[in-house]
Amino acid sequence: MRPAEAEGEWPYARSGDRVADAALGGRDDSSTLARPVPPVPPVPPSEGRRISLARAFVRALPVLLLVIGGSYDYFTPRGFTGAPLFTAAPLVAAPLLSRRATVLTGVVAVALVIGLQIRYGTLMQVEPFTELLTVATVAVLAVLINMLVRRSHARLDSAWEIAEAAQFAVLPEPMQRICGFEIAARYEAAQADAFIGGDLYAVQDSRYGVRLVVGDVRGKGMGAVAAVAVVIGAFREAAERETTLEAVAQRLERALAREGTRREGIDAFEGFTTAVLAEIPHEDGVVRILNRGHPPPLMLYADGTVSPLPARDPALPLGMGELGIWPDRAEVSRFPGGATLLLYTDGLSEARDAQGAFYDPAARLAGRTFCSPGELLCTVAEEVRRHSGGGTTDDMALLAVRRPADDCHRV
Repeated sequence: MRPAEAEGEWPYARSGDRVADAALGGRDDSSTLARPVPPVPPVPPSEGRRISLARAFVRALPVLLLVIGGSYDYFTPRGFTGAPLFTAAPLVAAPLLSRRATVLTGVVAVALVIGLQIRYGTLMQVEPFTELLTVATVAVLAVLINMLVRRSHARLDSAWEIAEAAQFAVLPEPMQRICGFEIAARYEAAQADAFIGGDLYAVQDSRYGVRLVVGDVRGKGMGAVAAVAVVIGAFREAAERETTLEAVAQRLERALAREGTRREGIDAFEGFTTAVLAEIPHEDGVVRILNRGHPPPLMLYADGTVSPLPARDPALPLGMGELGIWPDRAEVSRFPGGATLLLYTDGLSEARDAQGAFYDPAARLAGRTFCSPGELLCTVAEEVRRHSGGGTTDDMALLAVRRPADDCHRV
């Protein structure tokens, strides 16, 4: 847990494994969903070339083994044999190449052994025949291995598609523009190709304004996923119905309390969710923030000034109401035209470099402006990746909302 940076600020809690969680509500736009695609880190050209060369070499390795084995057996005296290389070729081909290529590799290996034994006149002798039988047996086993590998790949592809469909159904991307506000969301998984976890964000339009939530569920695995679904579902309904942001937070609190009664083990007693809720009225140039033990949002003004919005009256994370009663109180901050509100999880502020220094988003973004929320999030994600050396240990959810101005000029 990282110490609070401002006096009176609730030290936000770390959670376990996390997942990108997003939900969009809206009376007019709720049926329009964008398919979420996990962002792929850019690969430098030199590294891309090395990867391509490595793949080409691995795929050509069975042929190289056959050529080297045949040359070795042909140009060396009779007592030397290339049978180990002929045996290795189909085994290497099995997990890397197609079934046809694996069969062809095995057939060529057997044919080379037969041809070389005919050349030396040793085809029916005991030791050469044993070598031939060994190569033929390994070639057959390689085809069977290839079939099992391809079947496993098919099952993995099916599981991948199911996980992606589940994410799309529960965690859609928000609309890029809601009631004039420009919106962008981004999720960076600490584990490559991850789909399911515990970070969440959601956007909901309502008659009271555009309401947002960014949260971080404690725990890991399916328990965290279940809590994410509960928080997002409760938020979407409460944001539409409740008249105040405080009432929305209380609705989330009750929803998590009900979920806790269905859990077993330590999660039944220690489950909680840090969250920050925001409400942006359609007309007024302000934003209301309610923080439940979460990293404070940042306000990025059009002139490059960055202002953290810490909670003056901190409250416990959601799901910890039994430990004490802290009255929720939304705090109002100025949100002028051209400014951008940035909400994030602790995967951003707790990203460390090689020396253990944290990434400080307020300091890094000060004095800079961005023409769109999407550009801001792309820049932040890339800087965090460089800061941590490409090896972050925690998922990161980002949500940015920009109030339009007449124009936008980069500084």
